[in-house]
Amino acid sequence: MTASEAQASTQSQPDSNGTGGPGEPIIAAREKALTIGAVRKTLAKEFGDVSISKIRYLEDQKLLTPKRTEGGYRVYSQDDVARLRTILRLQRDEYLPLRVIRQELSAGRSEDEIPTSTPQASRSNRRFNLTDDQAQTLYAADDVLADTGAAPELVKELIDFGLVTGSTRAGATYFDENEREIIRAVTELSRFGVSGRNLRVFKTSADREAALLEQIFAPALRSRSNDRRGEAIEALENLTAVTSHLKHLLLVRDLRRLVATRR
Repeated sequence: MTASEAQASTQSQPDSNGTGGPGEPIIAAREKALTIGAVRKTLAKEFGDVSISKIRYLEDQKLLTPKRTEGGYRVYSQDDVARLRTILRLQRDEYLPLRVIRQELSAGRSEDEIPTSTPQASRSNRRFNLTDDQAQTLYAADDVLADTGAAPELVKELIDFGLVTGSTRAGATYFDENEREIIRAVTELSRFGVSGRNLRVFKTSADREAALLEQIFAPALRSRSNDRRGEAIEALENLTAVTSHLKHLLLVRDLRRLVATRR
């Protein structure tokens, strides 16, 4: 090969960035498809509870449509991963049921265009996963009082009426994150004169709903199959969000009637 031929050959080869020589078109790098296991690993740091069964469940709910190889294995594009990240964030941070997420995404709306809560509402409405490791974190009662602004008498009343239980260690009382947020919510209500005694109706309603969902999912949750149990937990979490959304709709309906009668 002559020097001129070698120079021409070098100029015709794309560089490491996928670009050719001067005047040559840029060659786009081929997008790497990911297996379902690789997708789970990619998102695990951001969403600690994400699992292969959960990703499959979202596909069953028509929220994801990954391509499949000739052998039937799922492969996910970067767009699929971005869509999955959006779904998981809207579930976790905005407490949106899968049905609502599916409708919004099907309408072509991006994550930024989907109506979300204010930062304060987002914190108070944050979705707590049933297997959330954060539930194992305990907060000292004094820290909870300082963080939520709750009065000690109010917290004692909540314990008396069974809305929170707390746990005692070395003579000190601790609450998990779920109970801390219950105390925060009740503190907001107390500013309008709502007391712990008035809140028994919420506990009674929650107990009845939990009993109903237990009837539906108890057999699957007792399964020895990890896959079946995992799918049941994902379905239970989704149905929990749906029932929460239903309660909100019914409350809005009744309060609209109240507002209408005052016009």
